[in-house]
Amino acid sequence: MEHEADPPPVEPELDGDGPVFSVRGLTKSYGRKRVLDDLDFDVAKGECLVILGRSGSGKSVTLRQLNGLEKPDRGSVTFAGVDLAPLSERDLFPLRKRIAMLFQSGALFDSMDVYENIAFPLRAHAHPSEEEVAAKVAEVLETVELPGIEQKLPSELSGGMRKRVALARSLVLQPEVLLFDEPTTGLDPMTSDSIAHTIVTARDRHHSTAVVVTHDLPLARTVASRIAFLDEGRFRFIGTFAEAEGSDDPLLTHFLAGRREDA
Repeated sequence: MEHEADPPPVEPELDGDGPVFSVRGLTKSYGRKRVLDDLDFDVAKGECLVILGRSGSGKSVTLRQLNGLEKPDRGSVTFAGVDLAPLSERDLFPLRKRIAMLFQSGALFDSMDVYENIAFPLRAHAHPSEEEVAAKVAEVLETVELPGIEQKLPSELSGGMRKRVALARSLVLQPEVLLFDEPTTGLDPMTSDSIAHTIVTARDRHHSTAVVVTHDLPLARTVASRIAFLDEGRFRFIGTFAEAEGSDDPLLTHFLAGRREDA
């Protein structure tokens, strides 16, 4: 008797009025250390939420929950109304083209040139012609202001250029969500400012929702619709920068000023 093939995963549709992500009771521990403690928040369609916090506060852990790279110990992370935690890798696969993640390192393939790096996800998730691939690669390189570098290897690029090529690769599938993990780490202030404006341009041009984890306050000021300040596994504050600067929370005030608490 022949076995019926498993049905293809159902892709959730985004509700025009609902949040892109809705996180409730998110709890995550490593051994005895509880990193996220009953965390609740939403990410609205089209906004850029920037997650701030001290080193080791769980910012990157939170980000990895949003695309199913890690699963919570307790609680739910829903994308377009579908809880990601119970999904298998097979069910998560179609979401990978809708939720793009830019890692700190950029994670480019060293043996591939820029063209092949950017084309890789396009070929993995779709069946484009080579003409379509070439046009799409050129389009996203234009978005990140690096036209004409298709034949260069990652080793020939500066750190800032590698970050922008990684962003171009993230954009090639036209994702609805962009997740950034410390996108300006190791970059000088001028290059960091260039990355910040590239993120804004990419988000606006592709109408994406973004979540950014960073220590870089100038970057946060440039890209954020709202900021969320994470401390001891929970958000002490979620709101605009103007609201944060008017907050009477001493820890948030010291963080934004770059001062230690007893200063």
